[in-house]
Amino acid sequence: MNTLLILGGIMMFLAVAIGAFGAHALKERLDDNRQKTYQTGVQYHLAHGLGLLLMGLYAPSAAQAGTIQLAGWLLFAGILLFSGSLYALSVTGIRKLGAITPIGGVAFLAGWVVFIVAVAG
Repeated sequence: MNTLLILGGIMMFLAVAIGAFGAHALKERLDDNRQKTYQTGVQYHLAHGLGLLLMGLYAPSAAQAGTIQLAGWLLFAGILLFSGSLYALSVTGIRKLGAITPIGGVAFLAGWVVFIVAVAG
């Protein structure tokens, strides 16, 4: 499951970089509401980057490694869609981008359900 570990590491790196960018470079450019939206994206990005690392560490010892890998890909899709849409919404102000956010949330939920099924199975 090196793929999940590598992907998790990349996601964690990007979450820290994107968070720092928002806290410093965008601080004066975003109003409070857009700053909060941006930070929500960072929080979910960090949490699910850690989830990818968790899954990557657990999968090699699991009988259901393929299912855990699917769960990891769902978390990755969630990061792209949920956090990515919140970043884009915050920076551009295009409210229609908010329609993508729930799709990412569903990907997060599905990833965790698949993980639970794999671990319990």
